[in-house]
Amino acid sequence: MSDFLSVITPNTNLSVSDFDGFGPGTSTDLVTGDIRRKYNFGSRVSELAIPQDPFFRFVSKVAKKATDDPQFKFSEKRPSFHKRYAYVGALYDSGGAWDDDSDFGAAKSAGDSIKVRMITDYKNQGNIQNIYGNTGQEFKIGADGTLPKFFIAGQVVKIPTAASAGGDVTDYLLMRIDSAPVEYSGNGSYNDATIIATNNPDMVELSGTVVKAGSSGNSRYLSATASIDDASTVTPSDDVISSALEPMRCYVVGTAHQEGSGFPETWLDQPYSSNHGLTQIWKTSMAMTNTARATVLKFEPNEWARVWKEKLVEHKWDIETSLLFGSQYSDNNSIQYTQGAVDYIVQYGNQFSLAIATKTQDDFLDDLSSYIDPRYNNSQATVFFCSTAVYNWLHKLSGYFSNNLEQSPNLRAEMSLSGRKKVFGVDISTISTVYGDMQVARNIHLDGTNVKMLGVNMKNCAYRPLVGNGVNRDTSVYVGVQTLENSGVDRRVDQILTEAGMEWSMAESHAVWT
Repeated sequence: MSDFLSVITPNTNLSVSDFDGFGPGTSTDLVTGDIRRKYNFGSRVSELAIPQDPFFRFVSKVAKKATDDPQFKFSEKRPSFHKRYAYVGALYDSGGAWDDDSDFGAAKSAGDSIKVRMITDYKNQGNIQNIYGNTGQEFKIGADGTLPKFFIAGQVVKIPTAASAGGDVTDYLLMRIDSAPVEYSGNGSYNDATIIATNNPDMVELSGTVVKAGSSGNSRYLSATASIDDASTVTPSDDVISSALEPMRCYVVGTAHQEGSGFPETWLDQPYSSNHGLTQIWKTSMAMTNTARATVLKFEPNEWARVWKEKLVEHKWDIETSLLFGSQYSDNNSIQYTQGAVDYIVQYGNQFSLAIATKTQDDFLDDLSSYIDPRYNNSQATVFFCSTAVYNWLHKLSGYFSNNLEQSPNLRAEMSLSGRKKVFGVDISTISTVYGDMQVARNIHLDGTNVKMLGVNMKNCAYRPLVGNGVNRDTSVYVGVQTLENSGVDRRVDQILTEAGMEWSMAESHAVWT
């Protein structure tokens, strides 16, 4: 199948396809139909040169949603039932004082009373969280808007503990919240260990009963990373979320209530946040003097037909590169720019490094374990677009097993190439990993850039052509915008126009490797 379209004069019934004759044999037979007619190509332009523009092909096929506003708004939903965690910001020691140290002062036993002040690091409005490796939008522990609002009486909270002050997590303590939490908030500043005495971050005070105590001394100490001193220095830029933040998180692990008791209180979840996007106008002109149009040339006799077809491909190429590298912006001349995948993900999404010469399979699996987290992302909805070098590297990496190990039904390789297929005309390699299947596509537009690979969750992005009031601004060809008849100028000009934008949401479901 040729990458180009031959267009015939439209039928009276405009629902009938306006093009046929795909193939080299018809390459000089292009007829543009009636002068001054508008041809809406819509999604059909995505049929052109598919291997050159795989990202546009995917978003126009699986994630296309019209907008009737060039400045469109949308909502994001992040439930927090799986995110009910906080850190111990201060504890009430055996001396009867609040302390930011890691020592309760005495070992705890089941049935003992306990008080802690809890602090967290994600926004309760929209449940917006820190994202791996991203410094563009950090939520400091205790910052304004992060007050934990999910604690209620009757909940059981798991608190990590250590065998010694400054030690690693080796056990945990369970406490049941006996009374409603008390807000203990200040200006939200979070700088150092003096915070308890001076700055007072957003905290809630919990009073409860120990349900399970750790073994001997373990019930006395919080781990080094669980103390407020250490927690204040941990940020997403450290690339240590899994090793430093996760071990010190205190999660709600259910509820426990007395027989015959009444209904409990509930907590307010605010899962929605809003965002917006902009449409962009792409234009490509096809212009030629009538003398040139009438001249028969070698190889391709009809020069107008050749240019017409190639301009369609050029237009699609321009859209592809904008959807990859564009940045959302509106200038003083009312020119709007839509946001591309790279700009959005670099600003807000997961960030990983990929140096082919030194990146090992183990390193890459660590990346996937942070990115393909079932709480925030779905591997089956994610397509990986990569440069040629990384495309080759992934195939070599996954092919190692089949070339060097005798495999059996009882042996599953950690990474293996399980198949290759065409999806919407794009060559897709499926690489099986312990964290799900990777759908991998080569994108030549990433070659020579600092971006090695993009992980895009197709459920959380959308291509938004402008359509409203009976006007469709999806890719259209305007025939004869200038002719000898309508202008007195001895040439012919046709124009391709698209007005559309990209919608990006749920940054935690997208990733970039640089």
